[in-house]
Amino acid sequence: MMKFAVIVAGGSGQRMGTDIPKQFLLLHGKPILHYTITTFLDSFPDLQVILVLSKQHVLMGGNLIKSIADADRIKIVEGGETRFNSVKNGLLHIQHPSIVFVHDGVRCLISKALIHTCYQSALLYGSAIPAVSATDSIRIIDGEKNSMIERDKVKIVQTPQTFTSDILTNAFKQEYRPSFTDEATVVEASGNKV
Repeated sequence: MMKFAVIVAGGSGQRMGTDIPKQFLLLHGKPILHYTITTFLDSFPDLQVILVLSKQHVLMGGNLIKSIADADRIKIVEGGETRFNSVKNGLLHIQHPSIVFVHDGVRCLISKALIHTCYQSALLYGSAIPAVSATDSIRIIDGEKNSMIERDKVKIVQTPQTFTSDILTNAFKQEYRPSFTDEATVVEASGNKV
């Protein structure tokens, strides 16, 4: 089955307070995004990367991929106003049955082992999202009140969120809603279990 990684890297760096978006900041002499892309490319020899960037950073992204081996396996796509729209723009370039990873470009510590686990789980179940246990104390705010929630019942969802292409592309035919904070939410709203 074909494999695509839609790597979303459209941030502007405003929250971080830098002139350069964090995905292009250097880590050991290379942009953070370089590590993210190469880990996916190294995970499977037939995987293709769809790199989604904001319009103003397409040129910077083009310069970056020139330094990556197998740059011919990377396609740059212009993002949209929201993460939902950016992912949707990336999905337009997937025309065959595939396993699709959606990953945040700045999360450069991704491992090949996690990518392989997500791939195998998506093949079996149609979807796979990595999650880690909450270690902090968690409280729910309800108006003027707040209450503790047992942290062992809370999972922190991460990426790559991985799906079969039919499940993911069909889910992204929905109209955008503010509650769509990640791909799993979009897929669940379309009636599929994650």
